Amino acid sequence: MKRILLVEDDPNLGLLLQDYLQLKGKFDVILCVDGEEGLRAFGKQDFDMCILDVMMPKKDGFTLGKEIRKINQHVPIIFATAKAMMEDKASAYDLGGDDYITKPFRIEELLLRINALLKRVSAKEEPEASPAETHFLIGDYTFDYTTQLIHFKGQQQKLSTKEAELLQLLCLKKNAVLTREEALLSIWHDDNYFNGRSMDVFLSKLRKYLREDPKVEILNVHGKGYKLLVN
Repeated sequence: MKRILLVEDDPNLGLLLQDYLQLKGKFDVILCVDGEEGLRAFGKQDFDMCILDVMMPKKDGFTLGKEIRKINQHVPIIFATAKAMMEDKASAYDLGGDDYITKPFRIEELLLRINALLKRVSAKEEPEASPAETHFLIGDYTFDYTTQLIHFKGQQQKLSTKEAELLQLLCLKKNAVLTREEALLSIWHDDNYFNGRSMDVFLSKLRKYLREDPKVEILNVHGKGYKLLVN
């Protein structure tokens, strides 16, 4: 049975979600009512997934998610909030979130997202015949996907998980076109409009990180996708 950490400050909604997921999804759901309680619970036992409300007292969901990521880089995180701004969605992914659901939502939709995310995680854990390359030279930069670090002339830049995944895809297709659809499906597993906007934010950040070397450029290829050009 998969164990889920559910952190929700609305007691009625929290109990409803807990009962539904335990009954229909057959999960073991640990319910916490604020971010501080959620962090304590996460430190005491292992979880297969976290569902975090964003607007909470004592410690908001984004802060909690960031602290959980310091402890565990891989546990799936779904953020749930009434805030539907594009900046909030980008923040959710930038902090290492794996999915984002906007309130009010149907409980059935949340269950579908949980099952889909757990399925993707399970597929990633299966051994690969030929692991993808993880260390790259990008002009005068070096990029280590495993540590999520870019090095340049004695300085280093730490990347978020989504930034590192996107840069790895660009490096694997260096000087060739990475299609927008391929990037979205590979990293976000859905090529919808909101995920596309999130990816645009991360591309802008990667361009900023790589701007010191004039030989390196991330190009928009109209109607197709992107190209990491290294002269």
